[in-house]
Amino acid sequence: MDEISLSTKLLALATLLAMSAFFSLSETAMMASNRFRLRHLAQSGNRGAQKSLALLGQTDKMLGVILLGNNLINSAAATLVSLIAIELFGEEEWALGAATLAVTFAILVFSEITPKIAGATYSDRLTPWLGHLLTPLLRLFYPAVWFVNLFASALLRLLRLKREPDSETAQLSPEELRSLVLESSHVMPQKHRAILNSLFDLNNISVEDIMTPRGQIEILDLDQSWDAVCRQIETCHHSRLPVCRGSLDRLLGILPIRRLLGRLSDPGFSEAALLEQVQSPYYLPAGTAAFSQLAFFQETRQRVGFVVDEYGEILGLLTLEDIVEEMVGEFTTSLPGLGQALAWTPEGSVVVEGTRTLRELNRMLQLDFTLEGPKTLNGLILEHLQEIPEADLSLKINGITMEILQTQDRSIVTVRIYRPRPPRG
Repeated sequence: MDEISLSTKLLALATLLAMSAFFSLSETAMMASNRFRLRHLAQSGNRGAQKSLALLGQTDKMLGVILLGNNLINSAAATLVSLIAIELFGEEEWALGAATLAVTFAILVFSEITPKIAGATYSDRLTPWLGHLLTPLLRLFYPAVWFVNLFASALLRLLRLKREPDSETAQLSPEELRSLVLESSHVMPQKHRAILNSLFDLNNISVEDIMTPRGQIEILDLDQSWDAVCRQIETCHHSRLPVCRGSLDRLLGILPIRRLLGRLSDPGFSEAALLEQVQSPYYLPAGTAAFSQLAFFQETRQRVGFVVDEYGEILGLLTLEDIVEEMVGEFTTSLPGLGQALAWTPEGSVVVEGTRTLRELNRMLQLDFTLEGPKTLNGLILEHLQEIPEADLSLKINGITMEILQTQDRSIVTVRIYRPRPPRG
């Protein structure tokens, strides 16, 4: 029988290196593929993605067929290189050593490093195609793969390494999912990412963080004159008003303003008619997570609730709009003429109300007030000083310098905050 020519051996060697490169590329691309994108393609009817998902669901068998083929081909390539070296240079030791180095270099460059880099870089594009190729290979070599995996499984048990069952979906923690959203700037508009990021925060903030404090709640006091009551209803910018006698300690309920606007000019309209429209108040405990309260509002068909402490005292008012604004940002249809935005002046200062929440200041001015404790700037300053301060007093909290501009009764009206200087590197 005629001997195989040198050119045929070289062609066979190139073919073996190419096949080894395919298995190396397949291994890296399959393991580096985006499972969520792959699942989306599979649900859209992509057959290659469906096959790839099935392979990834049995990782041990998929890796078994890839590594079996890769190692057999690399061994065959090494043997073929030795035959070529003997044919060219004879059985010289230096020739065999040089051949070994040459085949190692060729496998590293052409069959390992280069295809693995390509597989990792274009994994999402390659994976659906690889599903079509690897699935029949697994069926063809399944007996050999099954036999090899018997020993691999026995070795894992001997080392007390428990193999977790393949899960249908990759498990991501909320923090990991949040990082995924923040890093998706190339596929998702910034506004959408901001909304999703705010949605993650809803479970980390309580109703006290976003409620309207008791001192800022507009109430309809029925102890005032009837003309004053009607005038307040006519000029009210809210759709609902808490109704009470004297103060919130004697709360009667919530009044839907729109139902009464057409009846104010009716001579027969009286306090009794007004009280017929008052709805029972809805109370919610302080410390409730904002996201949970959103679900409670939906279940109870409520839009307004009063936040109460453990003694039943009203701390503030929370509306459905407050939670929605926390997710999507403040609406532009707030009270007319009320400026909500904050920005530093060219001199590096800003004047804010003492009733501003610390979360709001942190978000708008990029500050770092601690959120453990008081919720408003007024509460933070009072806790820090342990007394009610006078105007024109300067202080520093958390490295932030501020000046009290105006006080009234037992609260701070306005404060000037100075922008903190960045730390020196």
